[in-house]
Amino acid sequence: MKQLSAGCPIARTASLIGDRWTPLVVRDLASGSRRFVELQRSLEGISPKTLADRLRRLEEADVITRASYAEMPPRVEYELTAKGIALLPIIESMRDFGDTWLACKSPLSTLN
Repeated sequence: MKQLSAGCPIARTASLIGDRWTPLVVRDLASGSRRFVELQRSLEGISPKTLADRLRRLEEADVITRASYAEMPPRVEYELTAKGIALLPIIESMRDFGDTWLACKSPLSTLN
């Protein structure tokens, strides 16, 4: 992951969560630990490679932890750290902004 020490705090935060998928990964982990396949199922349209990359970046940034279990088949779970939990108000603010200012238009609403 790129060094986050340069720039203002907003730029550093945007560098961490400013792509399409990372805020959604954090959102999905807000309810507790999840397995890779559960995240992939929840994040419709994400490729396995992109998900693996985002999880790796978040782990390197100490936003999530990765726990491996020696079972057959092997099980890996991801969970938010304290740093990741601290991102949840930002994710919630993004949700509130989207609900208020970026309302989804139903295809049926254009028929009226």
